[in-house]
Amino acid sequence: MKYCSIGEAASKLNIPESTIRYYEKKGLLPLMERDGAGRRLFSEDQMALLETVMRLKNTLMPISKIKQYVDWVIEGSSTNDRRLDMMTKHKQAVLAQIALMTESLIGIDVKIARYTKRKHEEKEGLE
Repeated sequence: MKYCSIGEAASKLNIPESTIRYYEKKGLLPLMERDGAGRRLFSEDQMALLETVMRLKNTLMPISKIKQYVDWVIEGSSTNDRRLDMMTKHKQAVLAQIALMTESLIGIDVKIARYTKRKHEEKEGLE
């Protein structure tokens, strides 16, 4: 099995090593393997879990809910229904957040257009 170091894992995901250490401390990366010197070793499975944790965190899922999800993953297939329910609800929350952000972005674009127009009008007035 191929492993990567914490530095390689951090580089692949473009996150600081400290973030990975924090996630492990919070229990989001259980069953972490280590080498003889105690350095973290990331298997393909650990990298896949870390990527999932990052996706959930990036979509504003609280650490406590991510921890619950990870615990269910460790429990096994008997928790598939709970995981499906959690992911379905989280998807709906993400879609609602996207809709809100899209609506807000439209308002920001209106402001940008207004200030751009004023800037051009002021520039034309000076000529």
